[in-house]
Amino acid sequence: MSQVHSVLLDLDGTLIDSRSGIAASALAALRSLGHAPGPTLDITPFIGPPLQDMMRMLLLAHGDRVGDDRVDEAVLAYRQHYGEIGLFDCALYPGVREALQEMHRAGLRIYLATSKRELFARRILEHLDLASYFQAIHGSVPSGELDHKPELLSHILMERNIAGAHGVMVGDRHHDVAGAHAVGMRSLGVLWGYGSREELEAAGAGRLVETPSDLARAVMTMLER
Repeated sequence: MSQVHSVLLDLDGTLIDSRSGIAASALAALRSLGHAPGPTLDITPFIGPPLQDMMRMLLLAHGDRVGDDRVDEAVLAYRQHYGEIGLFDCALYPGVREALQEMHRAGLRIYLATSKRELFARRILEHLDLASYFQAIHGSVPSGELDHKPELLSHILMERNIAGAHGVMVGDRHHDVAGAHAVGMRSLGVLWGYGSREELEAAGAGRLVETPSDLARAVMTMLER
């Protein structure tokens, strides 16, 4: 690769399995609003979209009060619980650290691009001793203007002077693929996260990768085209 290339990485479902912490905080938020979701509620289908959207869907699907539209209250309750308790209830997928090391050695510029609050994402990466691999950590901000992947990726490309043709977006849900398409980037879908093969194929992912051990090579192969 004769020119500098960049890889943008999602966090939840791509680098870390954060299901337990997200589920605990989502359940706590619903209960704080007076709902009584069952302890076995599967949160997996709701992980990926911006938090506002996730809590809206959960209120509709699992709330006990018909028409409960207290999304902002649910989001605040979620963030309070997540910042205090749920944040570090996550695990690095086996092979991810090695993939980051390989991409770093190859000279790729590595950026985090997550819909999670940037502050939370930074704390997680520092906790897992991964922050040093990243040129920059980008996530959602209090104003809400970067909640969705197209806006977030556009911001990163402009802020970091990245040409879409020289980068690839890696993620586990259709939101990541759609965001990449919106800014003219290639997209790579990972199959160990929360999205299915069918979801990623339907979204138009340029390539799919089965395991983290194959991630670095898949990224570099896409960038060589």
